[in-house]
Amino acid sequence: MARERRGSGATRARLLLALLLQLTCCVRCAAAGGKPSNIVLILADDQDVHLGGMTPMKKTRALIGDAGATFVNAFTVTPLCCPSRSSVLSGRYPHNHEVRNNSLSGNCSSAAWQAGPEASAFPIFLSKQKYQTFFAGKYLNQYGKKDAGDVTHVPPGWDQWHALVGNSQYYNYTLSVNGKEEKHGDVYASDYLTDLITNRSLRFLEDRSPQHPFFLMLSPPAPHSPWTAAPQYQNQFSDLKAPRDGSFNKAGKDKHWLLRQPVSPMADSSLSFLDGAYRRRWQTLLSVDDLVEALVQKLDSIKELDNTYVFYTSDNGYHAGQFSLPIDKRQLYEFDIRVPLMVRGPGIKPNQTLQAPVLNIDLAPTLLDISGLDLSSVDVDGQSFLPQMAPSLRNGSARPFFLVEYTGEGHQTTDPSCPKLGPGLSQCFPDCVCEDAFNNTYACVRTMDGQRDLQYCEFADSESFVEVYNLTSDPHQLENIVKKVDPTVLQAMNQRLIKLQSCQGDSCRDVK
Repeated sequence: MARERRGSGATRARLLLALLLQLTCCVRCAAAGGKPSNIVLILADDQDVHLGGMTPMKKTRALIGDAGATFVNAFTVTPLCCPSRSSVLSGRYPHNHEVRNNSLSGNCSSAAWQAGPEASAFPIFLSKQKYQTFFAGKYLNQYGKKDAGDVTHVPPGWDQWHALVGNSQYYNYTLSVNGKEEKHGDVYASDYLTDLITNRSLRFLEDRSPQHPFFLMLSPPAPHSPWTAAPQYQNQFSDLKAPRDGSFNKAGKDKHWLLRQPVSPMADSSLSFLDGAYRRRWQTLLSVDDLVEALVQKLDSIKELDNTYVFYTSDNGYHAGQFSLPIDKRQLYEFDIRVPLMVRGPGIKPNQTLQAPVLNIDLAPTLLDISGLDLSSVDVDGQSFLPQMAPSLRNGSARPFFLVEYTGEGHQTTDPSCPKLGPGLSQCFPDCVCEDAFNNTYACVRTMDGQRDLQYCEFADSESFVEVYNLTSDPHQLENIVKKVDPTVLQAMNQRLIKLQSCQGDSCRDVK
């Protein structure tokens, strides 16, 4: 008799679990009368938010931000294209997906990446959830190269694949179209990459099966160099200059050695160059703004807008003259690690400005959460931020700490532009300002608890250099306060950093 009661209890438990799982699906689908929600992820290339990078995108701010949630504390966990994109796809910190930089030797789209993290990236799970999947644009910097599987390599999980070979271009590029090479020239109507991504995504939506949900990942080249604007936008913002506030054209005193080497104030030629780059970046973004408008209009016309989550973000930030560095990313400072993030969709109230810190490793679990997948079945370091933007659908809490990590790149030989600095540097400008080096390798822990915003960073260099910033009182990170902070605070931050640098999965979300 006791055995029978235990059996019936187990049966009730199974029924309860099944009911909860069904309720989860119903919650996810409730906004559209039971149909699973569609998802669109738009991933810009090198778009800052700290220097006003969203300013020219009026349509995007209106159609996504005003119609949903804007996250004002969104970060990349590593400020460089390929490692960051690998984090987006895998939901993992770089120390777990092991993509260190943009080179094949740094594991960018390498055989090891393809056999490991790519084989368990989020598109595979969406495909298993019966999503129709579409990709167009820049994937990873080494994708499609001969030593990286060539154009015939189509990552698993994608039904339609229109991926750029190599790094961002606007004209004269090669695509892998479902594993076949497609070359493009310099004719605007047929070749301009941002518009091509727009047109092919609209065609996919037109041809989709209405019986199944869809997922689109659109990755335009803008505003990455070479900053080639569409013809109709090449004269826009003619008087625009990079913002002159904050750390612009300031000396990088009390910072690690790479930030101490630029000449400050900058030469007029450097100022002219970076102003031109800043202006042209904005020009390229106008075509991305058009992409967003066309996409939202199409979703509306096919009666799918109210059942679609649309995400807009970037792989990393950017700088233009901050601490007298001309242009690039790769640094630990706000301008390089903060990214735009806006989301609209079912259950998300309009005109929300959300303070909770969100990372790019959170995108994968959020997308899978929306799809109804049990997140305990996937190996990710990030966490879903669906509870932050749609609390009526999901309970959850924001993280108190997170990690930013970067592995510097350099050349074994001396850069001809900077013979006096010796070997080990890269990304050097003619006036002997270098943006990267082998020992520009760092790890930072960030604390955002609502009362104090602290950043603690350690460098893997001969100085074992440490930088600490109180961003509550010093938002532009002008003063390294490592020598002024209570030693017990430094010790606590150091211990958190050690834990985060070796974390995996749950332990990345549970650091105290």
